[in-house]
Amino acid sequence: METLTNLLGAINGVVWGPIMLVLLLGVGIYLQIGLKLMPIRKLGVGFKLMWQGRAPKPGKADTDQVSAEKDGEISPFDALMTALSATIGTGNIAGVATAIALGGPGAVFWMWITALVGMATKFAEAVLAVRYRETDSTGYHVGGPMFYIKNGLGKKWLWLGGLFSFFGAVAAFGIGNTVQSNSVADAMDSTFGVPHWLTGVIIMVLAGAVILGGIKRIAKVAGKLVPIMGIAYVVAGLLVLIVNASQIGEAFGLIFYYAFNPMAAAGGFAGAAVMAAIRFGVARGIFSNEAGLGSAPIAHAAAQTKNPVRQGLIAMLGTFIDTIIVCTITALVILTSTVWIDGEAGASLTALSFDAALPGFGNQIVAVALAVFAFTTILGWSFYGEKCCQFLFGTRSIMLYRVLFVLAIPLGAIAQLGFIWLMADTFNAMMAIPNLIALALLSPVVFKLTRDYFAGKEVLPGEALDHDK
Repeated sequence: METLTNLLGAINGVVWGPIMLVLLLGVGIYLQIGLKLMPIRKLGVGFKLMWQGRAPKPGKADTDQVSAEKDGEISPFDALMTALSATIGTGNIAGVATAIALGGPGAVFWMWITALVGMATKFAEAVLAVRYRETDSTGYHVGGPMFYIKNGLGKKWLWLGGLFSFFGAVAAFGIGNTVQSNSVADAMDSTFGVPHWLTGVIIMVLAGAVILGGIKRIAKVAGKLVPIMGIAYVVAGLLVLIVNASQIGEAFGLIFYYAFNPMAAAGGFAGAAVMAAIRFGVARGIFSNEAGLGSAPIAHAAAQTKNPVRQGLIAMLGTFIDTIIVCTITALVILTSTVWIDGEAGASLTALSFDAALPGFGNQIVAVALAVFAFTTILGWSFYGEKCCQFLFGTRSIMLYRVLFVLAIPLGAIAQLGFIWLMADTFNAMMAIPNLIALALLSPVVFKLTRDYFAGKEVLPGEALDHDK
C-alpha cells in the first residue's frame, strides 16, 4: 500500500503540476483568442439565455422550445444548475482559503484570470457536448468528452474516450462522493456534535432518494437547491463585508499588489513568492470551476436544445458564477478579517473569518453551507460517474453504479480518506488530458458553429460541417 501511495503521489505531483496547469490555461487562452473574446463580450447574452431557458415549452417557433422526448431531458437552466451543483462545493469554501494560505492574497487575482480563460473552455465543452451527443437505448440523450471524442474525432480515437470514462467513473467515487461526505461529517461533528456515522446515513438516504431517480430528478432538485444555496451564501458573505466595509478597499489592494509582488512572512503566514500565488491561484481556480476537466459537458448534453452555441453561452456562466462571484465573496470575507495571517488554512480559515465578523454564527453558517454544497456535489457527480460507466459497460450498468455510489456515501463519512483522496484527486486531473486533446482538435468545429450562430446561420442537427466530412 505504501508503494502504491508513493506512486500515486508522484503521478499526482505531475498531473496537478505546472505542466498540466499550463496545458489547461494554454488551451483556454487558445479558445478565448479563437473566439475573439466572445465569452467575455457576450456575458450578458448568456444570462439572458439562462433566464429564458428556465422552462422550455414544446410547440414554440424557437429551436430551443422543443419537447423533452425529442431534444433533451432537462431545461437549459436546469442543465446549468446540475453542472453548478457539482461545481459549487468545498472548493468555494476550503479551496479559496487554501489558495490564500499558500499563495497569499495575490492568488485570488490568478483565480480570476483562470475563470475568465475557463469561460471559453466551458463554452467549447458544452458546444461539443450538444453537437456530438447521442440517444441511448432508453431514449435519453447522452454526451460529454467521451462522445465528442468518439463522434467528432472518429472511431480510431475511441480508446481516448474510454480513458476519460474510466478516470471519471473512478474519480466520482472520491472527489464527488466519499470526500464530500467526509467533509460534511467533520463539519457537523465539530460544529453541532453530530456523529460521523449519523451524518453519513442521513446524506445516504437524502442523496439516494434523488440519485436513484436519474437525471430528471437530479436536475429538478438542483434547479431549486443550487440557486437558493448560492444566493444564501452570497448574502451571508455580503453581511460580513458590510461589517468589514472599511477593509474592502485594502483587500482589493492586497489582491492586485501581491499578484505581481512576493509577500513577506507575517504572523503565522509563511510568506509567498509570486510563482506560489500563480500556482495556487490557478490550481484552486481550476479545482473549483472544473473548466477543462470535462465534467460539466456531461450535464449540458442532456439539455432541451437543438443549438449547441446557445447551450454553450449558458454553460460558460457556470465558471463566472462559481469563481468570479462565489469564490470572490469567500476571498473578500477572508481578507477583510485578520485571521488569514495566523497560519490557518482550509475550511477552518473560512469559518474563523465568518465568525470574526458574525460571532457565534459564522462557524454555523460555514458548516451549513459546506453541508449543502457537498450534498449537491454528490448529486452532480453521481450523474457524471454513471454516464462514464454507461459509456464503458452499457445502459444496464447504470442502476448498479447508482446503488454502489449511494452505498459509498456513509463509508466516506466514517473512513480515513488519505489514499482515497489521493487516488480521486489524481484521476480527477487525468480526466483533463483526453478532454484537452479533444478540445484542441475539435476547436475548428467550435469556431465555425459560433461564427454561423452570430451570423444568423444556424447548423441544423445532423447537418455536416466541413470538419466532420
